[in-house]
Amino acid sequence: MTVASLENSDLSPRELMIARIAALVAVDAPAASYALNALPAAESDIDLGDVEDILVAVAPIVGTTRVVSATANIARGLGFVIALAEAELEEELEAEAELEEELEAEAELEAEAEAEG
Repeated sequence: MTVASLENSDLSPRELMIARIAALVAVDAPAASYALNALPAAESDIDLGDVEDILVAVAPIVGTTRVVSATANIARGLGFVIALAEAELEEELEAEAELEEELEAEAELEAEAEAEG
């Protein structure tokens, strides 16, 4: 949906993401919605300062309760994103360690074969 929105809008990617974040706040979106929009927002040069500005801008319209809820859901959503990134990094490190072990084992076998031959 995000890609389709970007492709079919005359707004710049940054403007579109500002509108999307404001809409997420207005509808009291769950943390997962913020998590799904974190990467497109970052790729559109939206940072946490911008998100704070968006919350301030929409507060008089949506009310304090929605802003507080959005703040908590944004934090949870970013927590999901961070946890996912950590898990992916851990998997990559494990795969690299396994590959290194395999290469070392192959080198040892080659060294043994040369010593015997």
